[in-house]
Amino acid sequence: MIRATRLVGGFFLDIIETVVIALSIFLVVYLFIMQPHQVNGNSMFPNFEDGDYLLTDKVSYALGNPERGDVVVFHAPPSANCPQGTGCDFIKRVIGIPGDTVEIRRGAVYLNGELFEDSFIPEDYITRAGNYMMGGSVIVPEGWYFVMGDNRSHSSDSRVWGPVPKNLIVGRGLLRYWPFKKFGLIKNPLN
Repeated sequence: MIRATRLVGGFFLDIIETVVIALSIFLVVYLFIMQPHQVNGNSMFPNFEDGDYLLTDKVSYALGNPERGDVVVFHAPPSANCPQGTGCDFIKRVIGIPGDTVEIRRGAVYLNGELFEDSFIPEDYITRAGNYMMGGSVIVPEGWYFVMGDNRSHSSDSRVWGPVPKNLIVGRGLLRYWPFKKFGLIKNPLN
């Protein structure tokens, strides 16, 4: 009888140990390496649709900096007016990096005086300046990034509330895993 009790007790201890180890691994991955995010809204259409799920790489920007064209997930800046306590994260594309001069004229983006070739959006999309850009061009400060949604007419982004500091960036969009028919790595179209 004692032997049977030890066997059953050992079995349950093994299960508890396995569950604790699995949860520990999940927690480390979630907090420090990767995190799932869902696209909410149409600001990244046609490249990402409402309801798409992606994994965000949290390591890349701890070791380096965002590049122009990267899809990034970041905590909404206070000026974005997200509801308090919602943990509001945005998914946008990096357009301007530190030191860039960003300007919008004739429905197009100009970087450092040159027309920005944003081939990842349809040709008929028109880019308009938002409240933040009413003064003309913007110089992106050191440690900050100018981000825009791919669906320029339906996106609250840096044109409205200004550049995003690197410390608000959660990570780089790495992999779209849902819907499964669109499964794949998220590539920077400018590289």
